[in-house]
Amino acid sequence: MTAAGPAEDGTGLRPFLPGLAAVVILQVIGAVAGLAPLLAVVELGRTLLASGPPDHDHVRLVVAAGALGLLLRLLFTSASSGLGHLIDGRVQLSLRRRLAARLGRAPIGWLSRRRTGELAKVVGEDVSAVHPFIAHTPGDLVSAFVVPLVSLIYLFAVDWRLTLITLIPVLLAVAFVPLMMTPARLREQKEFDAGTGRIADSVVEFVQGIAVVKAFGGSDRALHRFHTATDDFADSFLRMVRGLAPVAAAMQVALSPPFVLLAVLTGGTLLITGGSLPAADLLPFLLLGLGLTAPVAALGHGFDDAQAARRAVGRIRDVLAARPLPEPAHPAAPHGHRIELRGVRFGYDPGHEVLRGIDLTLEPGTVTALVGPSGSGKSTLVRLLPRFFDPDAGSIVLGGADLREIGSRELYRTVSFVFQDVRLLRASVADNIALAVPHAERDEVARAARLAGVHDRILELPHGYDTVLGDEAGLSGGEAQRISIARALLADAPVLVLDEATAFADPHTERAVRRTLADLKGDRTVLVIAHRLETITDADTVVLLENGTVAERGAPAELLARDGKFAAFWRSHRPENHDPETHDPGTRDPRTHAHENHDGALRGDRLR
Repeated sequence: MTAAGPAEDGTGLRPFLPGLAAVVILQVIGAVAGLAPLLAVVELGRTLLASGPPDHDHVRLVVAAGALGLLLRLLFTSASSGLGHLIDGRVQLSLRRRLAARLGRAPIGWLSRRRTGELAKVVGEDVSAVHPFIAHTPGDLVSAFVVPLVSLIYLFAVDWRLTLITLIPVLLAVAFVPLMMTPARLREQKEFDAGTGRIADSVVEFVQGIAVVKAFGGSDRALHRFHTATDDFADSFLRMVRGLAPVAAAMQVALSPPFVLLAVLTGGTLLITGGSLPAADLLPFLLLGLGLTAPVAALGHGFDDAQAARRAVGRIRDVLAARPLPEPAHPAAPHGHRIELRGVRFGYDPGHEVLRGIDLTLEPGTVTALVGPSGSGKSTLVRLLPRFFDPDAGSIVLGGADLREIGSRELYRTVSFVFQDVRLLRASVADNIALAVPHAERDEVARAARLAGVHDRILELPHGYDTVLGDEAGLSGGEAQRISIARALLADAPVLVLDEATAFADPHTERAVRRTLADLKGDRTVLVIAHRLETITDADTVVLLENGTVAERGAPAELLARDGKFAAFWRSHRPENHDPETHDPGTRDPRTHAHENHDGALRGDRLR
């Protein structure tokens, strides 16, 4: 892996290349200066072994030169290391910011195909894996090439024959490097990385779902999945170690000081006894010969780090390559909030359509309820309105403008959504509610909370609206959904999309929230997925989806009177022995309830 590798394909290292060049230059100066003490020892040996009294001035000069070289090495390598770590911190910050920005704009369809643990590993571990490449690899590369090069030039000047003998251990170690790059070794490294990701996935899923797992007695099964992931990881790790251990051991033996000294002393003894090498000339080979192997050994560890960084950068590139949905060059502004779906077709995978030619009109001031069996396409359809996906065919028109021609800022001011799976930020309750209106006054936030039926619960928290969720308090699923509803109400968007927004609420709170939404409907366009029959009774229009198509549509009472597919669906989902006269009013028969929900009675003032 070369220094240019990670800089390619938009990983963002190019602005840092001048700094990395400075790191290398400082390391070169420090590495060369680090040879001065060794050369000073060699020169002292020759001086002291020479016949006659030693030249004290020369000795002092040699000692001073060695000390100066040691000081320069300390200064320049410290500066190189410090600058490298500073650049590394900036690179990691830049990568994490870019990853966060890209994930924030990535299509939901792309995100849904990746596990939480996998993405967490990219943002966390994979970015951290770049650290050795930035902070340490430049120094390792310099030590591995510059120091041996300068040493070899000096040793060749002393005696080329003993220099070649000294290189034997290094050449043996280098010969083992290709054995670490075989397809089997690379496959084992990929399995190791995949095993690490599976462990992260199992931990995240276990921790996030611990309440549900325990409630349904599945803790043993969840723990078994975690154990399976760790066992698979251990197996892949052992396979990798078994494959690399013999090669690594052979390299360590070849580069070990005893083996190097054995080679140098054997060759030097033969040359000295043969009269072709002065005994004093053996000293530089004994000192610098060991200096030749240490950088190569460090390069071996740097090679492992570089390979890990290369794989990590590949995964980072995959995330950065995720393309957001295209923004229009000249955004159109919707006029009104009438929604038309015209021949909408969509599939997550090629050749498998979820929606098959949906034609539907949502009028302002009405509530449209989507019903249908699991897998009929309800959630997919509602996720097209906030443009989490673009249709494969057909179009969705909002206020006369195609959603693809409306800028994202304008779209999200127009369309607000509350989904069953609520995600709250690790921030104050007030900030969570005011997410779409960050400058909202506290009384506006409180009013939205009251309308969502969560104000009293907020006041019970340790610091009320200033309580930081996740740190100072937690909320139940129903309470979190009501926070999400308050957020949508405060946003006051003319189009409201609800994916069973009260799924986790208790019946009393659910009825209160549904009444609030009905009273505040005004001229809003509301689309709601109805998993419960209670929601159907509040709707102006019910749309029954089957296999991605509209099977029936109309007012609830009309559809029941027609006694078609919707009537069969209604009967199959009603509680047994249901009595519309005695049952809770939230589940009254639509034929009775429809007369009580005339348009005029449902219209109310906008929240803001």
